[in-house]
Formats: sequence, C-alpha cells, structure tokens
Amino acid sequence: MDLGLSGKKVIMNGGSHGLGLATLKTYAEEGCDVAFFSSNAERVDAAAKTVDAAGSGKVFATELDMTGNPEEYAAWLAKAVAELGGCDIFIHTASASGQGATGDWDRCLDLDIKGATIAIEALTPALSESDCGSVIFMTSTAALEKFVAPQAFNAIKAALITYGSQLAQALAPQGIRVNCISPGPIGYPTGNWATIKENMPEFYDGVVAQMPMGRLGEPQEVANSVVFLSSPASPYTTGTNLVIDGGFTKRVQF
Repeated sequence: MDLGLSGKKVIMNGGSHGLGLATLKTYAEEGCDVAFFSSNAERVDAAAKTVDAAGSGKVFATELDMTGNPEEYAAWLAKAVAELGGCDIFIHTASASGQGATGDWDRCLDLDIKGATIAIEALTPALSESDCGSVIFMTSTAALEKFVAPQAFNAIKAALITYGSQLAQALAPQGIRVNCISPGPIGYPTGNWATIKENMPEFYDGVVAQMPMGRLGEPQEVANSVVFLSSPASPYTTGTNLVIDGGFTKRVQF
C-alpha cells in the first residue's frame, strides 16, 4: 500500500531511541523529511545518522531539554517548520517516563501535557496549510486501567487522551486529524522495561506472564501503526485511541 507520505514533513519531540527512533526511521523510509530533538546530544547524533541512512529526505536534529523550558521549546518548533518548509505531521512522544519520573506530577504535566499544548499552539498554522495535517499523541495503556500503582504518569496520560479527543473535534474543520496511540509494555535495550528487567526481575517476569502473546512488544510494531494512522492512507480517522498491547489490557473496548 502506498501511504502517500513521500515528501511529507514530520516533526517529533523526542525520538532519539526506542519507539520514537523506530517511527522516525519508518517515516524516512517512506520518503519524509523529519525533525526531532533530545536532551542527550550523543543520542541525537547517533539517531540522526540512523534516520538519515534510512531515507533520502532531510533530517533536522538538535539537542534540547524541554523540561521547564517552554520558550526554547516553542522556538525549536518554529525553527523545525522553517527548516523543513512546513509541517504535515506532528508526533508527541516526549514524556516524563523517559526521565524515569512517572511519579513526578510537575514533570508529567510539563512534558506530557504542556509539551502537547505548546506544540499544538505553535504548529496549528502549518498543519492547517497541509493537505493532510495529522497529529499523534503517544499515550499508554497505563491510562486505561490500573497499572503498578496510582501515579502521575497514569493520570496525566489519561488526560492527554481526553485532550486529544476534544482537539480532534476542534481542529477537524481545519483539515487536521488528531489521534492517540496507547502502547502496552514495549521492550528495547535503552527503555524502561530493560531497566525493570535488570533491577526488578520478579516484577518483569510477572508482567510478561500476563501477556497473552507471551512477550513484550517491539518498537517497530508500534511505529508501523503510528506511521499508518498519521498518513494520508488513513484520511477519515480522527479522535481515536489505538491500543497496541498484544491483548495485555483486560478491559472491554467499545
């Protein structure tokens, strides 16, 4: 299937490893120009080389710590639009989870919610000029049912799903689609679950034992869905929350 992504401009906050990097590589393979940042300069450089090698489009990648830094974050978004020559797709992956701060209310609000709202304010003009404006918020199955313990990350991701759903209604008249992706536990070498496996092996094994497919998910399995859902090949889908968890969550979805 031709996803219609060749030449499209993709902006992502985060993206230097894990789900974000797998997604950026897939966009590059589809012929997109991409922009992303990370607070880790070494990861940015390594990820930029990986993404650049995956396709022939432009790659704009810089170091930026958006924590408590809304002005520079907004300025980076504007620069990314200028560097790419527009924005067709925005992917919000930045999260306090990446800092191991799932219990920190301030950082969860700052990264997971404010990171989304600042980007929408900054990028809506460019997205509205696109013929396929699309926004994806990366959320989590932790927002959908009890997971581990009551904590900031779970509640804030649930708020992000609500924000995304209502935003889809508000931006549809401008030709902008807004959807959420909720992954379950995803394993990769630099991710949270690798740390949990090393430091809390009994808890890790207990989670894997609850997975109907008998394993954690892989970044590419999420990336493929992100890219399709955001693409012109899915033009009538907006306001949805796509769960990608191998059947891990037990709730019934209607």
